[in-house]
Amino acid sequence: MARSALRLGVRDLAKLAEVTTATITRFENERGGLNSITAGKLRTALEQAGVEFITTDRGEGVVKLREER
Repeated sequence: MARSALRLGVRDLAKLAEVTTATITRFENERGGLNSITAGKLRTALEQAGVEFITTDRGEGVVKLREER
């Protein structure tokens, strides 16, 4: 969801996060998890691209696009 909200392709995110496209595709298709290092790389890349990860009463991992100031 975050990737599509940013209109990033798999290749674009893979390059930003310095991971393989297969890693992203496998994770998005729920065919495997992520180790903590890879998850951190993806989170950092998404945050730098404008995603804000928040925690709500509905749980963690909710994302929204950061508002421009």
